[in-house]
Amino acid sequence: MTQGVTKSSILDRTVSVAPMMGWTDRHDRYFLRLISPNALLYTVMITTGALVYGKKLEVLDFNSEEHPVALQLGGSDPKDLAECAKLAEQYGYDEVNLNCGCPSDRVQKGKFGACLMAEPQLVADGIDAMRQAVSIPVTVKTRIGIDDQDSYQFLLDFVGKIAEKGCNTFIIHARKALLNGLSPAENRTVPPLNYDRAYQLKKDFPDLNIILNGGIKTVENIQDALKNVDGVMIGREAYSNPYFLAQVEREIFGNTTVRSRGEVLDALMPYIDRSLQNGIPLKDITRHILGLYQGLRGGRKWRQILSEEAYKPAANANTVLMARAQVADA
Repeated sequence: MTQGVTKSSILDRTVSVAPMMGWTDRHDRYFLRLISPNALLYTVMITTGALVYGKKLEVLDFNSEEHPVALQLGGSDPKDLAECAKLAEQYGYDEVNLNCGCPSDRVQKGKFGACLMAEPQLVADGIDAMRQAVSIPVTVKTRIGIDDQDSYQFLLDFVGKIAEKGCNTFIIHARKALLNGLSPAENRTVPPLNYDRAYQLKKDFPDLNIILNGGIKTVENIQDALKNVDGVMIGREAYSNPYFLAQVEREIFGNTTVRSRGEVLDALMPYIDRSLQNGIPLKDITRHILGLYQGLRGGRKWRQILSEEAYKPAANANTVLMARAQVADA
């Protein structure tokens, strides 16, 4: 199957929530979708090996309510990437994204993530194989550079080589990655942000969709970025303070029917009940909602109860109700 008219024309990339290892699983995405009907959501990075050799249903299954949702892949072999892109399409994902930004040692050993920026031809070959295999959009998430390969020309050449294969959407984490000496957590904060690199990329490639990632914490940040690029990707702020997405809905998307926090919980409770019946521990869901009442009276008690009680074997939906009684639904 070759790529012709795709869903890319109907995917709204104005605001998306970043793939975050250990965080943006299907339970978190279901919860975030209750707050934000419009943000594009991403899975955690899933390696091609986990799909080629693992239990595909366990890895790829998601809730239909999560749409629009994109699958992020980690890998470098064009054949495997094409096979996994097909799986993404077969399972109903709206987009498949290649990770060229993760700096962890484990990822480097697997020859994927940020180290791929040093091999633009290999990335281009992988993107070409993926695009030839599916009709859903194929996109790339990358850094602005790695180690001492951090000139703007390096980024320009990297993006240009891949764009030649028809990839038209690049998510730019506006920090370089230091592959030796910094942990993945430090790589999210220590290298300085350089939004100007992403903004210049949009000027040099006006026909590409350029999405800015890194340090986006306020609506004002989003509004400023959208003057220069096509969209923004929110990371940690969407996890630690998930109701921030309600403000994004109102002020960026113009949504006048945003759920209150209490209404979000009301909508989440049936999902919690279904999940418990299917043997999913309560903690697997409640760990994602700890920040729902951030900054409000009772929010600390909310977090404390869920953190202490949801991990107990007998925890159930009543645990959430007990925590909810400590806060004023806002």
